[in-house]
Amino acid sequence: MAAAPVLRRSLARCRPLCGGAGTGSGASAAPRRGAALSGPPRSRPRRGGGARLTRVCPAGLGGGWRSPARGASARPSGTGVTPDGINKALVDRIIRVDHAGEYGANRIYAGQMVVLGRSAVGPVIQQMWNQEKNHLKKFNELMVAYRVRPTVLLPIWNVAGFVLGAGSALLGKKGAMACTVAVEESISDHYNNQIRTLMEEDPEKYRELLQIIKQFRDDEREHHDIGLEHDAESAPAYSVLKTAIQIGCKAAIFLSERI
Repeated sequence: MAAAPVLRRSLARCRPLCGGAGTGSGASAAPRRGAALSGPPRSRPRRGGGARLTRVCPAGLGGGWRSPARGASARPSGTGVTPDGINKALVDRIIRVDHAGEYGANRIYAGQMVVLGRSAVGPVIQQMWNQEKNHLKKFNELMVAYRVRPTVLLPIWNVAGFVLGAGSALLGKKGAMACTVAVEESISDHYNNQIRTLMEEDPEKYRELLQIIKQFRDDEREHHDIGLEHDAESAPAYSVLKTAIQIGCKAAIFLSERI
């Protein structure tokens, strides 16, 4: 029977720790394991591959965490390099089609060099190709700066440009130069149209783009004149060949602006 008082004293000592009532200690009950703390509940960011979470409301105003909208970045966006108030649709169209044109021109000269690279006219073609490489490099930079997507037709222009260059070169030096005259005349006319459009919009706002296009237009004119100096007009069926190539160029320009 002596064990009963000992058991009661042990239970009395345990009750305050377990949050039992009637202990007389006045101590508040300790929170149970897993019980929510005071304040609004909130979920925590998951570790591993889960979506990154962001605060819905500032601290002290309640709220919790949620995943950012699909496609949105959780990090602050970088400072843009494009000027304010530009006609983004116009600039996108110009940069996209000009990038495609310079890409195609590079492929044309690449095809010509495969056939005529070791001939006497090879260095002349290489010099023009080097300028086209610089043009393409610049438009690659502009596409990043203005956040412009390339045309989806690049794989087609890749093959078509090379085939046109190699095919015209198989006609000899005159055939290659006839191709150069036709293409460069089309591109320089296209650049002139863009220059007029940008001048009508706002020459000051588009000053950088205008300077680039004017410089490249002058380079294309130089290539055109080089082709004439190397007997382009003496190529077999020159008029037919030139007309056919320029029709293809106009179609490529129309499609690359829009797709």
